[in-house]
Amino acid sequence: MQSAVINFTTEEKTKQDAQKVAKKMGISLSTVLNNYLKHFVRTKRVVFSAEDETPNQWLINALKESEEDEKAGRVTTFKTPREALDYLDKEIADEKRKLSSH
Repeated sequence: MQSAVINFTTEEKTKQDAQKVAKKMGISLSTVLNNYLKHFVRTKRVVFSAEDETPNQWLINALKESEEDEKAGRVTTFKTPREALDYLDKEIADEKRKLSSH
């Protein structure tokens, strides 16, 4: 098996904590990460956990804006995926007409 090196950045505390947990389990952090990558490739899924995360200001602002839009009736809902795609097709066509008229 040919090996490749992957470099990525994480918080120092996260790295140290992960190394401690892996060591307690009797495996290396490299083994943990390789296993996770193989699982990712196999399942084509990523699981994010927000347990220890607090939302950043951008997300807080986006959520407030979304709530304001909903209260003001600036939200479009769809009963089916086809209905949503038809709506988007119409919006794109309208935008193209506007651009071509200028």
